[in-house]
Amino acid sequence: MLKINNLHAEVEGNKILNGLNLEIKPGEVHAIMGPNGSGKSTLASVVAGNEEYEVTEGEIIFDKSNILELSADERAQRGIFLSFQYPVEIPGVTVTNFIRTAINQIRKAKGLKDMPANEMLKKIREKAAMLSMDRKFLSRSLNEGFSGGEKKRNEIFQMAMLEPKLAILDETDSGLDIDALRIVADGVNKLRTKDNATLVITHYQRLLDYIVPDVVHVLVDGRIIKTGDKELAKELEVKGYDWLREEAVV
Repeated sequence: MLKINNLHAEVEGNKILNGLNLEIKPGEVHAIMGPNGSGKSTLASVVAGNEEYEVTEGEIIFDKSNILELSADERAQRGIFLSFQYPVEIPGVTVTNFIRTAINQIRKAKGLKDMPANEMLKKIREKAAMLSMDRKFLSRSLNEGFSGGEKKRNEIFQMAMLEPKLAILDETDSGLDIDALRIVADGVNKLRTKDNATLVITHYQRLLDYIVPDVVHVLVDGRIIKTGDKELAKELEVKGYDWLREEAVV
């Protein structure tokens, strides 16, 4: 589904990704861990098409096509979803109206008509119930006055509605208490199918107790220096990252 080959990227002349390689197959959940400044969020932004970052070398293959020349909107229309670390507030635009517009824009790009109102409403109710969301929440302005947990739950709701092929969760556990973390993780797990994939970016092993990855990667200095199973995340919790830096040098 996603194959990244020798990816180099920079922002304002600062090199951040330095020959990164990654492959994610349908049905898989991958986790990327690493210290601050290692390039985790940059990777998420580059795959999603953030124009602030310049790719200087390499390729990103998604569904057998190189997507480097596609805009962020075009990548979203093809099925890439990015959950932001710091979701943006949009006063005056309700959660429901935002998601309705997003879904219909994707349908339009595929040559489809807008989703019928009754079908949209049914889907909204089903996904909201799945995430234990109060319906009053859906009439509030997008992220305005939301707590950290509400913002993250709203992003998982968007993910549920859009049904992307590849979901990238950039530190979705940031600022969440244990109850909110469980609700969000439960939503992610319920959305997992054999046809989609998830890339979880996190500092902490605790999230991976709830969203269990098939593969864990360690990103340091812009490249993946070690890959393993979920036990690798537990080892990092105990040892930190310095031992891997030393191992990589050797």
